[in-house]
Amino acid sequence: MSDLKIHKILLFMKRRPGMTVAAFRDYYETRHAPLCAQYSTNLQRYIRRYIEPLPHPETGPNEEMAFDVVTELWCKDEASFNALRGYLTTAIMPDFIVEDEKNLFDRSSFRIACVVEYETDLSAVKPAP
Repeated sequence: MSDLKIHKILLFMKRRPGMTVAAFRDYYETRHAPLCAQYSTNLQRYIRRYIEPLPHPETGPNEEMAFDVVTELWCKDEASFNALRGYLTTAIMPDFIVEDEKNLFDRSSFRIACVVEYETDLSAVKPAP
């Protein structure tokens, strides 16, 4: 198979009540992400994708969504992926991480999903006639 296989954990999270979007993003990028990155030695990538609601032509404005960020934890290999998945679904984060999360997130909003992603190298694909 020529496609690249990527193992990821997705974390869907909402900012804590009363926190502005700007303050949420600033805190996550300047405080929480650097704190978590110190403990992410088995990750290939640590990405935060901030959600920007847009109006839909049929349903209208969408000013508030269920989540403010989708965090992607890209694992180096399948063994790291399985270990991280097991840890995230059975263990509570260390106390200092939980305390920092309380400054940032509505912890009751947390959702976790795993993804095994296959990416096709489109530069190698011959266009259809």
